[in-house]
Formats: sequence, C-alpha cells, structure tokens
Amino acid sequence: MLGTDFRKGSPNWLDLGSPDTDGAVSFYTGVFGWQFLSLGPEAGGYGFFQVDGKTVAALGPLTEEGAKPAWMLHFDTPDIQETAAAVRAGGGTVRMEPGDVMGEGWLAQFTDPQGAEFACWQPGRTAGLGLTSEVNALVWAELHVADPVAAVEFYAGLFGWRSAEMDAPGMTYRVLSIADGDQEDGSFGGVAPLGEGTGNEVPRWVPYFNVADVDATVAAVRGGGGSVLMPAADLPEVGRMAWTADPTGAVFALLTPDPRM
Repeated sequence: MLGTDFRKGSPNWLDLGSPDTDGAVSFYTGVFGWQFLSLGPEAGGYGFFQVDGKTVAALGPLTEEGAKPAWMLHFDTPDIQETAAAVRAGGGTVRMEPGDVMGEGWLAQFTDPQGAEFACWQPGRTAGLGLTSEVNALVWAELHVADPVAAVEFYAGLFGWRSAEMDAPGMTYRVLSIADGDQEDGSFGGVAPLGEGTGNEVPRWVPYFNVADVDATVAAVRGGGGSVLMPAADLPEVGRMAWTADPTGAVFALLTPDPRM
C-alpha cells in the first residue's frame, strides 16, 4: 500500500482541478471531514486538504484551456527533464513543460499514449503528501485504458514499474509496483480495461480514498450533490468499494480495505 517514503514512480501528490473551488471545499470537507488550508491569492487560489494538519490532497482552479474537472495523480521522479523526454519517446504528450514551483519542487504534466492525463513531481522542499493509506487519505491509484498491456509497457519505460496479473471478475487486473524493493510491498495501484464495471468511457487515472464506511460516505456524496457511478459492492480479498463523482463531475473512488489485506 501507499506510504510517504516516496521513491521513483511512487504516487506522491494528488490535486483537484475544479471550476468551482469554493464549492469543492464545501463538498469534500463534508464528505471526508477534511480541513482546507488556502495558500492565498499569490498561489492563484491553490490550497491543501488536510487531516490533522497533514496534507492528503490539494485543490486549485482549472488552468488549461478546455480542461475538465478531474483529480490529477502525480508520480515521483528524480529527474523530471529525463521523464519528459521518456514520455515523448514512448508516444505520450507533454502538456506542461517541467517548471520550478517556488523551490518546493519541479512539476510537469503529461498525457499517456492512450489519453490518460497524469503529472510528475520532482521533490524540492516538498517531498509530497503528508498522509496516505489512512482513513480519508489516498490508498490506491487505478488506470483505466483500452490496452492495459501497452499501458504497462509505457509506464515501465518511465518509472521501471513492475506488474503482476491477477484474476478479477470478467477481466485480468494488473497490479502495479514501484521498481525497487519487495514487489508486493511496493504495490500502489493497478490497470483495468476501459469501461470494466464502472461505466467509465474515458481513459484516466482514478484515485481511491480509504474510508471507514463506504456506504455512509456514498450517502454523504449524494447529500453533497455528487453522484454515484458504481454502487457500493464487496470485492473478495480487496474490500468494499464504490465509484463516485463530485458535483462538477470529477471522478473518485472509495474503498474500505479488507482488514485481512
């Protein structure tokens, strides 16, 4: 599962681009009990969602022309220029060239060859999120694309990720792990075929948040004006999960992990 000892290829940051940041603050603090720390006008409306003073996600206004509301997963890289070159060499697109973020680190945004958007963060003063895997924090990162095999090859070229196939209802699921250390301990996410079980028709990365009670959180999503894309269901040896979206359409998933995992 995810930790905060970030290494090459680790998910190390997560932020939401929203057309209504005030509405997003109201919705997500209501759903997860997060606190919001604004960085002020000089940061362009950007700020941090926190649990007990530890950052679990961030929020900012949409800045790209034509961008839609979405959660953006960021992956750790020790050399963001090298990663940008590898994205191009692998058939992906650099949407935002690497740039320094006030000494906190270097940021770049990419699109993989199948259309899924992601970002990379080269740590400076800020290594990444302050809390993961705990309740109301990021616990899993899942990629949905038409060709999972090609996706695994592309990202392995960027980060050296390893993958392991496992049987899931109606499909082959590929569990992703960072390049070094024990493969199971280094797992952080997976790849699923586009559209499997979620009505999902757009290639994308989807964050999963650990919650104490999926059904209660689904009710909070509905109560806050969000929608349910996949109702709560039990997945053997994984836990209870659901797919949801906030009032602007940004997709995220909920998971109460099986305590035996």
